[in-house]
Amino acid sequence: MRLLVLGDSLTFHGPRGPLPADHPRLWPNVCAAALGGRAELAAGFGWTARDAWWALTGDPRVWSLLPRTDVLVLAVGHMDTLPSPLPTFWRQGLRYLRPDRVRRRARAAYRVLQPVLARLLGGYPVALPPHLTVRYLDDSVRAVHALEPGIRVVGMTPSVHSAPAYAGVHTGRAAAERALRGWAGRTGVPLLDVPALVGEHVRSRRGNPDGMHWGWEAHELVGNAMAELVRAVAVGHPGRPET
Repeated sequence: MRLLVLGDSLTFHGPRGPLPADHPRLWPNVCAAALGGRAELAAGFGWTARDAWWALTGDPRVWSLLPRTDVLVLAVGHMDTLPSPLPTFWRQGLRYLRPDRVRRRARAAYRVLQPVLARLLGGYPVALPPHLTVRYLDDSVRAVHALEPGIRVVGMTPSVHSAPAYAGVHTGRAAAERALRGWAGRTGVPLLDVPALVGEHVRSRRGNPDGMHWGWEAHELVGNAMAELVRAVAVGHPGRPET
């Protein structure tokens, strides 16, 4: 079984910080090991469904993996639901500020303002509105199936958080989950119920101290549950010739 995982930092962030994609305790690799296969990961900090679409359409390495992929895991949609007081292009543009002292001061100011504005604005706007999350996921599935019709696709419902960086505000998650479930029902893409697996883990602060990312307990739960979901959707898979 060969998996291609398009994800955000929840795919490669452990209890103490980011790790190499091949770390065996990260959930994509836990999943692949349970299936006796291998996972390839394309991911980034803060990736939304839009970033997954950009990876599919703009990353030659991802293109090269598709012919050898049995199951595509759309492990995005989590960060889409986070409060985003500044427009994405402003927030991401902070890295380009010069000189260095201006960039550092701007980032420090944003870190101070972000939880205040998240609370003041009630968690809105979110990083990516639900209708755009659905649009980019749907475009991704259509594009993959146009190139490789035999690839199965699975997704996830948005995770939860208790991050001080967002003042614990997560009011945009419920609408995003409703939109995702509606899309999944229309397209037949199975979704892994992530909050049911990691909710207690995150809220009890047993994961990463940032209140966002997971500890090894949650990675194992998600990896094994995703393996079960993949087994279910892969039943009757016609297989691919070895290349």
